[in-house]
Amino acid sequence: MIKETIPVTGMMCEHCEQAVTSHIQALPGVKKVKASHKKASVEVRYDESQTTPDALRAAIVEAGYEPA
Repeated sequence: MIKETIPVTGMMCEHCEQAVTSHIQALPGVKKVKASHKKASVEVRYDESQTTPDALRAAIVEAGYEPA
């Protein structure tokens, strides 16, 4: 299990946090997601055998935000 914090630009509110969270949670192997617009980041715990950092970043982009 890996814990990664990814900086995210563009999140302004709790709705933004929910969009990022739901896109990341849809990935296989993701166990926990905590997005924070105040910290401009998302913390993710995931199984590295089921998903990758690139997949996490792609999910953030799909949600309409930019991983830094």
